[in-house]
Amino acid sequence: MFPKRKVIYFLISFLIIIGISFNSIAVSQSPTKTEVRGVWLTNIDSDILFSKSNIQAGLDRLVKLNFNTIYPTVWQEGYTLYPSKVAKETFGISLDPNPDLQQRDMLQEIITEGHKRGLTVIPWFEFGFMSPAESELAQQHPDWLTQRQDGTKIRKEGSSERVWLNPFQPEVQEFILDLVTEIVTNYDVDGIQFDDHFALPSDFGYDDFTVSLYEQELKGLTPSDNFQETFWVRWRADKLNQFMERMFYAIKAANPDCLVSLSPNPLHFSLPAYLQDWFTWERKGWIEEIALQVYRPDLDRFITELERTEVELAKAHIPVSIGILSGLKDRSTSTHTIIEQVEAVRDRDFAGVSFFFYESLWNWTEDLPAVREGRLQHLFSQPAKRPS
Repeated sequence: MFPKRKVIYFLISFLIIIGISFNSIAVSQSPTKTEVRGVWLTNIDSDILFSKSNIQAGLDRLVKLNFNTIYPTVWQEGYTLYPSKVAKETFGISLDPNPDLQQRDMLQEIITEGHKRGLTVIPWFEFGFMSPAESELAQQHPDWLTQRQDGTKIRKEGSSERVWLNPFQPEVQEFILDLVTEIVTNYDVDGIQFDDHFALPSDFGYDDFTVSLYEQELKGLTPSDNFQETFWVRWRADKLNQFMERMFYAIKAANPDCLVSLSPNPLHFSLPAYLQDWFTWERKGWIEEIALQVYRPDLDRFITELERTEVELAKAHIPVSIGILSGLKDRSTSTHTIIEQVEAVRDRDFAGVSFFFYESLWNWTEDLPAVREGRLQHLFSQPAKRPS
């Protein structure tokens, strides 16, 4: 028999050794988590951007739930949501006329408050080449608009009437370049994000300028009557590719540290329907982060989009996160669906998730906001750094 003192010493030593072993196992199984946890912030069906106090409260809520990235809209409905010298000089209005945005610089507020809370702030250039048909921009620059083969220029987006700026026109390109470089030069942003509107619906492009350019470059040929004809799609997509290359290097010249982000639709839709060949952009290094919009309520269809070859290749090259639809005002997404989709994304080693959009994270759901928030808290129980 050991003396009593030796028995106690032995037991203490054994427990210490066991404790060290368990701690080592716990550390090895719980590495520092890196994951994009993003949210798009809009000025439609949401009031988070309409006062500094709303911004502060909203960002506090996101930080509490361990989100790390925000994408606030800065170009929407034909207006900038920050005071813009470029917009003022181009169509006479420097700021969205919403009364709650006046006498403020919403973008500066959200950058200051976001960085104070450790959030990555990537302004979202939401409308791209799209504009309301009755906007000052469209009315003052009708020659900047493109059209269908039948001469029509208006495209319905829900109940709204939209027109599209011609992305092949030098004046349009300069305007868009100037807006983007104005942001990345004058604000301490972490990046800039384009989306599916940084493109052109494929039934457009039959304006005189584009047709003439096509005929000059391809002697003896005219654009196909079929707007989805392969070569006609490819020619226009390549023109957009050239502009994206120009945009990338303009951003880097203005701010080398600015991340160039894109939130596209899946490629099998984005290329034939919107001439957006984002896979080429990714292969060429003209985008540095993707937040792929996979707004599918059915889990099998959702997973099918995650497992496409071009997505797998992009994921091996740059951070690719998945955009999840957390709901719309007239179409809610169940919490169960959100959890299922986040788990599917994690199971396939994507860079993270981003939710469209802030308001629908809590509202218009079958759960009370507090219940929904609690389930999100469980989903993101620990803080996470963004992947580099």
